[in-house]
Amino acid sequence: MTGRRLALLCGILAPASIVAATWFGSVDLGAQRWTDALMLRGDRVATEILWGLRLPRALAAFVDGGLLALSGVLLQALLRNPLADPYVAGISGGVAVGGLGAMALGLGTASVHAFGLAGALAVVGLIGAFAARASGFDVHRVLLAGVGIASGCGAAVSLILALAPAAQVHGLLFWLMGDLSGATMPRTGAATLLLVGVVAWLAARDFDILALGATKALALGVPVRRTQVIAFLGASLATMVAVLDAGAIGFVGLAVPHLLRLLGAHAHRWLIPASIAGGGILLTVADTLARTVAAPIEVPVGVATAAIGVPTLLWLVARTR
Repeated sequence: MTGRRLALLCGILAPASIVAATWFGSVDLGAQRWTDALMLRGDRVATEILWGLRLPRALAAFVDGGLLALSGVLLQALLRNPLADPYVAGISGGVAVGGLGAMALGLGTASVHAFGLAGALAVVGLIGAFAARASGFDVHRVLLAGVGIASGCGAAVSLILALAPAAQVHGLLFWLMGDLSGATMPRTGAATLLLVGVVAWLAARDFDILALGATKALALGVPVRRTQVIAFLGASLATMVAVLDAGAIGFVGLAVPHLLRLLGAHAHRWLIPASIAGGGILLTVADTLARTVAAPIEVPVGVATAAIGVPTLLWLVARTR
């Protein structure tokens, strides 16, 4: 499957996943009530469920999934490492430490976002100071610093959970594994996705050449330092916004780019938009399953993403020679 066809397929599946997310739920609306509610002519309950709860959550899931997948693409291009993702780079760990710390202190949503943003910025600044060079980023130092910081953040998260009051631990763990239950219309996330996506797409050719190595890329006229800064800052911004909105959802940033490469999207001009759509589709479908498969109990969405993505990735790897 070519990258162009794959991008077209994602463009069809993306709206279908959002429609499915508004259709299915713990309350069965049925075809007629769903259609009436969509046209704003149904009963108040159905209209509020569709427009007030399911649609904002579906859009938030799609945007956050797209941000995580885009972050994975950018980090893999920057580090030239197939295992790179927002968690290996330590960025999501910084958000998690700050956000969980604010939650454990009983602070409000604005403070949780502020603390999470501060944690992410601290990690980004530390990695940048550790790995930045006049000629560009030292990719080995970025990876080593990211792994070390991610391990430190994991220890800090464990400490917060150990010291938190027992009544708060369940909520903290749920957010840590991914939680879209309080999602609203993702205006900030959508703006961030559009900005980072467009900038990354404009640099797609440079990402392709950068895969050959920094020395060869310089010889071919690629502004290596600028391209690396775009990848690093774009991935950092996308991860910050997604984790602050949906919690620390794993697997999306690592697996979606690989799945799409296995399906034929190798050039970044196709891989970037296909990853945005693919990440959005994966997280939207996973969130729909998470809130319906055991209704009225809601499963953390991170569990659902792994349940869908891991077997799919292993199957594709097994069938690819």
